Amino acid sequence: MSFEVDPLGGQKTGLYLDQLDNYARVARLTAGRSVLDCFTNQGGFALHAAAAGASAVIGVDSSASAIAAAESNATHAGLANTSWLEDNVFDDLKRRDSADENFGLVILDPPSFTRNKRSLNDAMRGYKEIHLRALKLLEPGGILVTFTCSHHVTRRAFLEMLRDAAVDARRTLRQVDTYAQRADHPINPSIPETEYLHGFAFEVIPAW
Repeated sequence: MSFEVDPLGGQKTGLYLDQLDNYARVARLTAGRSVLDCFTNQGGFALHAAAAGASAVIGVDSSASAIAAAESNATHAGLANTSWLEDNVFDDLKRRDSADENFGLVILDPPSFTRNKRSLNDAMRGYKEIHLRALKLLEPGGILVTFTCSHHVTRRAFLEMLRDAAVDARRTLRQVDTYAQRADHPINPSIPETEYLHGFAFEVIPAW
């Protein structure tokens, strides 16, 4: 997959290099599914999902330049099963929840919600809101793929938040995969801040 990037104006030099391996891994879960990629940026997850056989892919991001780049990338790749929306993800998820929309797979890859410990509680509330709404959008057997990129949010805290969101959404989950940053973003055990990217895939277990 080729990407058009803006090294000077884009976030993280225009491409999230720490997620490159995860694009391909998540794409393996998408064949035949309708996919909602939230915080899509240049469309990394969305484009790989479309190329891997997703039935339809929607990418949402609040950045006009990011959406323009994603549309351009989709055109260059010849992917016709994609659509792109410039919108606030929180608002978009709320509207889709109210409209009772359903997806086979939802991806949440937001920017860091907190850059210091003082705002951690607010960040966790934000995480819970988007996870609650995303879980409600999943059809039985659907998959939630989710990431946090803040080292202030520990793996344990993130999973506890997700568990609480699942309870509120009345969804029973089964973990199907775990993700981390690419090897060229090394983790040094003496520097906890270097282990900052945590990701998971959960399947919604159908109710009997």
